[in-house]
Amino acid sequence: MKPGIHPPYGPVVFRDKSAGFTFLTRSTLSSEQTVEWEDGNTYPLIDVEISSHSHPFYTGTARVVDSAGRVERFERRYGRDGGHR
Repeated sequence: MKPGIHPPYGPVVFRDKSAGFTFLTRSTLSSEQTVEWEDGNTYPLIDVEISSHSHPFYTGTARVVDSAGRVERFERRYGRDGGHR
């Protein structure tokens, strides 16, 4: 990497505000807020609205959309002439 053109990359704590879940990772983001982590060190704190602990896809509460049923319903309603115009 070229020196001097990349932002600093270091440890940051992300907190999911909706689930109350926090995790330590590395990022180029920084923040004025800080938090003392389990290891006794203080890290920048970034609040996020959603993470894998609160997203419906990862928690198993996602709904499956029946797209095939929608297509069939459309074809029944408006018909299909079978040819291209």
